[in-house]
Amino acid sequence: MALRTRISDALKQAMRDKAADRLSTLRLVNAAIKDKDIAARATGNDDGVNDEEVLAILSKMAKQRLESARAYEEGGRLDLADRERAEIVVIEEFLPKQLSEDEAAAAVDAAIAEIGASSIRDMGKVMAILKGKYTGQMDFGSVGPTVKNRLS
Repeated sequence: MALRTRISDALKQAMRDKAADRLSTLRLVNAAIKDKDIAARATGNDDGVNDEEVLAILSKMAKQRLESARAYEEGGRLDLADRERAEIVVIEEFLPKQLSEDEAAAAVDAAIAEIGASSIRDMGKVMAILKGKYTGQMDFGSVGPTVKNRLS
C-alpha cells in the first residue's frame, strides 16, 4: 500500500476514534506532504511527491520534534517535551525500521566496496548511494562521520 494511502487511512481512523492528539499529528503530516506537492507542481511535476520524498518529509519531521523535545526538556517544559515525543511515535509508524549501529556500519562498508571508494574525495558518492538505498532508515548526520573515518 502506498505511503500516502496509509497516512490517509490512519487519519480517517483517528477521526473515527476521536483521537485528538493523533489526528492533529496526522494532519500536520498531511499538510507537509501537500506543501511539497504544491512546490513540485510549480516546477512542472504534476504527479506530486513520490514515496521516497514522503519518507524524507517524515524523517525531517521526526528529527525536528526530537530537537524540540530536547529544547523543551532543557527549558523545564516537560509537558511540551512529552507532546513532541508523542508526535514522534505517530510519525515513526510510517517510517521504515531504523538500522542498528551494526547494520548501518555494514551498509557503509558495502557502499564503500560498491564504488571502490579509497579517499575522502569519494565521500559524496558513498553518501549518495546510502541515501538512495536507506532513505528513512538511518540518520545521515551520524553516518557521515562513520564514512569519513572509514575513508581517512
